[in-house]
Amino acid sequence: MTTMSDLRTRAASAADLDAVLAFWRTAAEGTSISDDREGVERLVARDPEALILAERDGVLAGTIIAGFDGWRCHLYRLAVHPEHRRQGIAGALLGAAEERFLRLGGRRGDAMVLDRNEAAHPAWRAAGYAPEPQCSRWVKPLA
Repeated sequence: MTTMSDLRTRAASAADLDAVLAFWRTAAEGTSISDDREGVERLVARDPEALILAERDGVLAGTIIAGFDGWRCHLYRLAVHPEHRRQGIAGALLGAAEERFLRLGGRRGDAMVLDRNEAAHPAWRAAGYAPEPQCSRWVKPLA
């Protein structure tokens, strides 16, 4: 059994981006219009601390995007590699994201959680998050 003491969280660098994209193909539920090198490069260039990685023994085990626009705290791409799930990595990533938000003056985090990803719902609830039934996400592709 591994312990949390061997888990390291840190901000991603440009050198990590190809590994992150490959990781998401294995560990993330679904894909996004922004899941390409250009999109992730733009994220890290605009906000170098937004993409947080969890590593165990130097191996990428999880990710989260903790974006703050000065008004809202947004969580995206919480993903843990299937071989590392149920070991507290998601909680450690959420903790790192929430600490970041508090440092920046954030007041409330919101998370993009797929309705169909029912396996993730208990983890989000255990971390104190809940769906907001009065709101729906409305989207429009810009390209």
